[in-house]
Amino acid sequence: MLSKIAGYLRIIRKGVERCLQEEGFSVEAFKTLFFQSIRNVVVLPDESILEKMLAALICGGHILLHDVPGVGKTLLARTFSRALGLSFSRIQFTPDLLPSDVTGINYFNQKTREFEFRPGPVFTNVLLADEINRATPRTQSSLLECMQEATVTVDGETRKIAFPFLVLATENPLEMEGTFPLPEAQLDRFFMCLNLGYPGFEEEKTIVRRFLNDDPLADVKPVATVADLVTLKKMTAEVKFSEPVLNYMLAIVRETRKMDGVRLGVSPRGTLYFARAAQALALLRGRNYVIPDDLQELAVPVLAHRLLLEISASLQDLTRAELIKQVVGSVEVPLDVEYGMKADEP
Repeated sequence: MLSKIAGYLRIIRKGVERCLQEEGFSVEAFKTLFFQSIRNVVVLPDESILEKMLAALICGGHILLHDVPGVGKTLLARTFSRALGLSFSRIQFTPDLLPSDVTGINYFNQKTREFEFRPGPVFTNVLLADEINRATPRTQSSLLECMQEATVTVDGETRKIAFPFLVLATENPLEMEGTFPLPEAQLDRFFMCLNLGYPGFEEEKTIVRRFLNDDPLADVKPVATVADLVTLKKMTAEVKFSEPVLNYMLAIVRETRKMDGVRLGVSPRGTLYFARAAQALALLRGRNYVIPDDLQELAVPVLAHRLLLEISASLQDLTRAELIKQVVGSVEVPLDVEYGMKADEP
């Protein structure tokens, strides 16, 4: 028994050692510097949000920040991009915003007597789509191609958006005045949906003291380069899924499609996002393999916003998050899993 435990400890140690270093890049050192840079500006009730945001960026996904106004969504987006040394653009979504205001437009240059393309704010690394649900569905849909393909097509010509590209969309609750529900197709293209929540007493006191006299965002310096993010993306692709853990993930997803109260469950695209998010989270936590805990933690932020509920579920006041938690609780967790090597290997 003791030898078996020692064997599993060796598995964990080897996995950590392989993940922490890649071509001179240390995941642990990067994560420490990045967290400290954000922590100096943004006060978060749950810092695992930063891991999830990093996971989305590494995987080429996009994030929907769903919360009430004034909890720091915009500040978090600005600090996140500045700490990673990425270009940043912001769009304030309003009912009169046009699709061309997002993607760009061809205009006639009087000097050259030719049509030229004026890029929209979407041509950036991090795009803050502030209060996205205040724009009309037509304008919201202008982001679909950008989010899925990282390209923009205007007047028949397609242009590429450089890596990394992350849409950080903030959304106010639907019960607030002047908001439009996001189309289902666009909701499914968001890698994760995160909630910041209100800060606790001590956190709110820290916020007040920190911003009384100056703006700490001005002191944020980049702690990474685009090359570092490319390395992280490469390392994430090498994170392993054992067969039992992969089956566990698929069981969770497939259960969402047959639950009472759910009209549409998680799509295959959502399944792929779920797998990629688990790989990235495992890497950021020093492992080269996914464990069930990764999937359990990511289930709500990655899967819940993809569910389309029946009226019966709404009448019972069941939320999407509650339904996903029920699904995770109903699926048997695999035990005695070997994560890529035998326990008795030296």
